[in-house]
Amino acid sequence: MLVHFQYKPLTVLGRKQKWAFSCYFESHFVSGIYHYNGDILWQTGPHDPTKQELLKKAVHDLMLYHVYESEHQPNV
Repeated sequence: MLVHFQYKPLTVLGRKQKWAFSCYFESHFVSGIYHYNGDILWQTGPHDPTKQELLKKAVHDLMLYHVYESEHQPNV
């Protein structure tokens, strides 16, 4: 399970953005850089490829929700 997910933009010019993110995954601190194309440069993360793939999918889903979908929500 992924908890305490945080992110912040590193670059804001143009379409090739990237964000720093951090969270806890299975009680271990994880951090990295999420690129506009979905690539992740891990700073700390699981070494097990299966867990890394699970984490990558979870981070990708959260980034899609927080960054891309929230930009297009109408202000109510």
